[in-house]
Amino acid sequence: MQTRFDTLDQWLSHCEQIHPKTIDMGLTRVKAVAERLALRFPCPVITVAGTNGKGSTCAMLEAVALESGYRPGVFTSPHLVHFEERCRVHGEIVSAADLLPHFEAVEDARLQAPEISLSYFEFTTLAILRLLSQAKLDVAILEVGLGGRLDATNIIDTDCAVITSIDLDHMELLGPDRESIGREKAGIMRPGKPAIVSDPVPPQSVIDYAQSIGADLWRFGRDFNYEGDKQQWSWAGRGRRYAGMAYPALRGANQLVNASGVLAAYEALRQVLPVTAQAVRNGLAMVELPGRFQIVPGQPALVLDVAHNPHAIAALTANLDAMGYFPVTHAVFGAMHDKDLTPMLRRLGPLVDRWYFCDLPTERAEKAADLQSKWNAVHMLSDQRRDVATACYPDPMAAFQAAVEAAGPADRIVVFGSFFTVGGVLKHGVPRLDAKHLN
Repeated sequence: MQTRFDTLDQWLSHCEQIHPKTIDMGLTRVKAVAERLALRFPCPVITVAGTNGKGSTCAMLEAVALESGYRPGVFTSPHLVHFEERCRVHGEIVSAADLLPHFEAVEDARLQAPEISLSYFEFTTLAILRLLSQAKLDVAILEVGLGGRLDATNIIDTDCAVITSIDLDHMELLGPDRESIGREKAGIMRPGKPAIVSDPVPPQSVIDYAQSIGADLWRFGRDFNYEGDKQQWSWAGRGRRYAGMAYPALRGANQLVNASGVLAAYEALRQVLPVTAQAVRNGLAMVELPGRFQIVPGQPALVLDVAHNPHAIAALTANLDAMGYFPVTHAVFGAMHDKDLTPMLRRLGPLVDRWYFCDLPTERAEKAADLQSKWNAVHMLSDQRRDVATACYPDPMAAFQAAVEAAGPADRIVVFGSFFTVGGVLKHGVPRLDAKHLN
């Protein structure tokens, strides 16, 4: 019996119910359905893996492609507010209606005998890949969901692998240390194809794997590098140099490393995907990506960041520190219970004066009350104990509204943690804050 649904929400609900596991690593099932779909990409493919910086890297790759006059397609995950954000074609988020025929095609393919069960991520990834494969693209940019070697995106042979920073996250699935995690992420590399490693200190497992399969390894610090001062930055790679560039529009301490990997990828693909210096300058100057150290001007100031592991929290802490003085920093925080939460709270704690912990709409989330308990334990052991207010809320918007009510015009509100946390605050659009005394 064929399944048919009229709305994307109905399809997504169906996808949540047809497989016993939320995450089921392995490519056997998803490959089999892809073969039934005859899934092929007629354009160059760039696949991006890493612990942090994947979304920013994909956004910069897309922006440079657009400025070069190309038609890029992007698959990214997870989404902040709407599922459709996971797929962009020529710089535009696709519509729900555009996705429906591809969900139908995946369902028809998996129901052929023998029937194949797919997880939510596998099913939705196949639907989006099918849309992109038929969208007459000049380049497809695929963000790995989890790991690399066994991620559903890895059924597509990439023309250029990009590996961003590697740190400890999803250790129950990827392994206990950077070496094992790096080996999983290196699984997107292909023999003879460029493999851009923009992590300045990559695990040896990444280097070893690239060499063992004969990938064309581009290492940060050896094959490409950057330098910069307060006004501008420059990049040099194998035989090409860009000087006097404005800083990327994405803010934050790690974005030059991400941008360097982007320029290395385009340099490695220059025979099939040439880009001009002007396209590089314009693309990096105009790139946008919600929720990555996104500063929303207003009174109080608002910062949105999907930092949800210790490495990303370290970058967020450095970026907040660089913003200058604020009388009070209010932090809205919600996260998954499988994250290494204590070091995250310990790292950001000295900058935060008031915590607003929130529940999230998923079983994987840590309860707000448990976040509060973890913070209290961290705070009790702190050398510099000071008065820090904490409270718990049923969802991110309730926590955010409480922070807005409590904040003075010169204060700062930081919303961070899970995509569910930042997405919960963005669900009605980007909040524009005007201090009460101005109204």
